[in-house]
Amino acid sequence: MVGVDGLARCPWGAGDPVNLAYHDTEWGMRVSGEAAHLERLTLEAFQSGLSWLTILNKREAFRTAFAGFDADAVASFDERDVERLMADTGIVRNRRKVDAAITNARATVALRDSGGLEAFIWSFRPDPGPAPRTTAEVPTTSPESLALSQALKRAGFAHVGPTTMYALMEAIGLVDDHLEGCHRRGRAG
Repeated sequence: MVGVDGLARCPWGAGDPVNLAYHDTEWGMRVSGEAAHLERLTLEAFQSGLSWLTILNKREAFRTAFAGFDADAVASFDERDVERLMADTGIVRNRRKVDAAITNARATVALRDSGGLEAFIWSFRPDPGPAPRTTAEVPTTSPESLALSQALKRAGFAHVGPTTMYALMEAIGLVDDHLEGCHRRGRAG
């Protein structure tokens, strides 16, 4: 889809200005550091069953509520913090997802002894595939997202199913699912 600015984009990134900005500046681009990876993993888990636009619109509130996704800080959250989060209208208030975010921060801290979250996730990077021509050609899972999901679960992570992990892989550039012709195609990780 070609926007008013003359740039071809994936259809989902051509409408709402928040989606457009995310598509053009972030989706499919590699992030670095533990907090950036924990943030993306957490936000993808919270997005499950919801619109991504909902999460993007609440992103700053999530960053505040989850201490900038500092794994040590979130790992130390207790029941009072859970109650605070469940009362925070700025984020998605889902007890399972809040509990998973804290569990995942603790698992992230534990992964440091074996190379850390970033290296762990990137060890599941697949070989590049052909550019999808339509959104119907974009998968929702892959053998690598299934393997990442299983490995994360074995490492103590929660709410990290293969579909959610595939969305994470797209978001951080492990896979490039920008459509053929999209001006962002080829700029992944």
